[in-house]
Amino acid sequence: METLTARDIAAATPTSRNRVVDLLRVAALSVVVLGHWLIAAVTVRDGRLVSGALLDLAPWTHPLTWVFQVMPVFFLVGGYANALSWRRARERGTTWAGWLRGRLRRLLTPVVPLLLVWVALLVVADAAGVDRAALRTASQVALVPTWFLAAYVVVCAVAPATLWLWERFGWASVVGGLVVGGLVDLVSLTTGPWWVGFANYVVVWCSVHQLGYAWLDGRLDGTGRRLAMAAVGAVGLVTLVWAGPYPVSMIGLDSSAVNNSYPTRVTLGFLGLLQAGLVLAVEPWLTRWMARDRPWAVTVRLGSRMMSVYLWHLTVMVLVIGAGLLVGGAGLGLDPLSASWWLSRPLWWALLGVLTLGVVAVVGRLEQVRPLTGPVPAWRPVLATALGCGGLGVMAGQGLVAPDGLRWWWAVLPVAAVALLSPRLAPPTD
Repeated sequence: METLTARDIAAATPTSRNRVVDLLRVAALSVVVLGHWLIAAVTVRDGRLVSGALLDLAPWTHPLTWVFQVMPVFFLVGGYANALSWRRARERGTTWAGWLRGRLRRLLTPVVPLLLVWVALLVVADAAGVDRAALRTASQVALVPTWFLAAYVVVCAVAPATLWLWERFGWASVVGGLVVGGLVDLVSLTTGPWWVGFANYVVVWCSVHQLGYAWLDGRLDGTGRRLAMAAVGAVGLVTLVWAGPYPVSMIGLDSSAVNNSYPTRVTLGFLGLLQAGLVLAVEPWLTRWMARDRPWAVTVRLGSRMMSVYLWHLTVMVLVIGAGLLVGGAGLGLDPLSASWWLSRPLWWALLGVLTLGVVAVVGRLEQVRPLTGPVPAWRPVLATALGCGGLGVMAGQGLVAPDGLRWWWAVLPVAAVALLSPRLAPPTD
C-alpha cells in the first residue's frame, strides 16, 4: 500500500476545512495522555507496590491543572464538529437517529477491544488467585478514560437540541447552562442528595460544547472578544475557588472533600471559557502553521489514531507497572519527586509511548468506521446511548472488580451498544 506524503495529504484536504479543529483535538488528547503518565507516582519498596499520585504528593502542582485539565478544549472542538456535521446531515435529509448512529459507531467501536481484553485479563487473573483489591485498582486506573466517553456520548446525543437552543437564544443558552450547573452544585453540596451533582456531566459539558457552536458561527470572531471570554472564565473560576468549596485542582483529588471532576462541577464550565478564549486567541497563528504541509500531515496521522491512544494509554501503563512488580520492581525504585525521578520522566514517557503505539498499530484500524446509509429505528441509537453511557460510566467509577467477584457485565453493555448499531441489524432499504 502506497504511503501518502505530507504534500499528498495536504492536497487532499478541502480548502474549507478548519485545520485548527483537528490540531486542538490531537493536542488536547496528547496532553491528557502525557499528564496521566506523569501523575502516576508509584514505587516498589520491599517488594510491594506503593501507589501515589503527583497531585497528592505535591500541592504546588494544583494550579498547573488549570492548564493541563484540557477536556474543556476537547468539548469545544466537539461542539464545532458536531454542529457542522448535524447541519450537513439535515441538508441531506438524514434523521437524528441516522446521524446519531454514525456518531456513536465512531465513538464506541474503538472501545470494544479494550473492554474485551480487560474482561479476559480479569477472568484469568481472578482464577489464578490474584488479589481482588489489586485487580480492582488496576481496572479502575486503566478504565479512567471511559468517563470522558460516557459524558461525550450523551452530549452528542443531545447536540441537535443544544444546537437549537444556541440558534434560538445565542449566548443566553450558555449563560443559562452555567447558571443551572451552579444550582446543581448548590443542591449537591448542601441540601443533597450528593448524586444530583452527576447531572453536571450533561449540563456543564453541554455548555462548554456550545462554545464550539459560537466558534463555528463566527460569534467569537476577533481577538478582543476571545480574550474577554477568557477573562470572564478566569474571574469566575478564581471567585468560585476563593469564595466557594471548590479546590484549586481541576483534576480530582482523593484527599479533597469536593472534587471538581467527579462529578463535574460548574468550575469546569468556567475553565472552559478561560481555555477556549485563550486557544482561540491564537487561532490565526495556528491557522498559518497548519497551512504548512508537514505539520498538517502529522496532525492528520496522529488524529486518525488518537482515540485509540487515549483509550489504551493507561492500560499500557498498568501492564508495565505490573510487569515491573513481577520482576522485583525493576524501574520502579525511584522515590517520587526526587531529582532522579523527575529526570527519568522523559524515559518513562518514551517507554510507554512506544508500547502504546505498538498496541495502536493493532487496534487502531477500528477508528475507521464505514459510514452507513438508510433508515434506522430511533430506539436503536437511543438504547445504544443508554447502554454505552451506563456501562462506561460505572466502569470509570468502580472498575470491573468487587470484593465478592468480577462485575464483567458492565463491559458487555457498551459492546451490546455497538452491536445494536451494526449494519447487520439495520433494516433493509429499497
